Amino acid sequence: MAIPSQLPRFTLEEYFDFEEYANLKHEYVRGDIVLMAGGSPPPSAMRRDVVAMSGASPEHSVRVANLTALLVTALRGRPCRVQSSDGRIRIEAADLNTYPDISVVCGPATLHARDRYAVTNPCLIVEVLSPSTETYDRGAKLAAYQQIPSLVEVVFVAHDEHRVEVVQRAADGRWVTTSARAGESLTLALGPAIRVDEIYFDPTEPR
Repeated sequence: MAIPSQLPRFTLEEYFDFEEYANLKHEYVRGDIVLMAGGSPPPSAMRRDVVAMSGASPEHSVRVANLTALLVTALRGRPCRVQSSDGRIRIEAADLNTYPDISVVCGPATLHARDRYAVTNPCLIVEVLSPSTETYDRGAKLAAYQQIPSLVEVVFVAHDEHRVEVVQRAADGRWVTTSARAGESLTLALGPAIRVDEIYFDPTEPR
């Protein structure tokens, strides 16, 4: 993901300052800053390791909105809150600050000691995949997520077919992957059963 550079990288504190005044979201990846949407970094950032990522498609946005609504409804009455992609997650073991498409925190949120905007204890994370981010999301980013002690499962929503994968932490600590396709349902570790077709539903498409 990073562009090799001989120049100094950002410290975590520099990232906090940078992000506070930025009009776009960025990831912090072991000293590199990654733009989460289209745009250009300021001149000072151009001297460091800054990597651009493409914006989301309309289909991506619909799937995120659908699944957010489904999770909010399914978890109503429980001490769990659903966070949008504005919710920052800090993974200390991976030295990563990132913004999942959706995250869920059950019980009191634990904020990072040096970052009052970053939660460290999500129990569920959702990434709606796109062609430009799928390799990263399924590879290095998943490996980072799996280092979060509180995390129970990661949900991947495919972009090229109606298919959802759930990577769950088993009782013995192993990570087990299950999947569901169009016409099927999946049950999350948090309890709710969600129909795949509801995630991909678009009322503007002909039926």
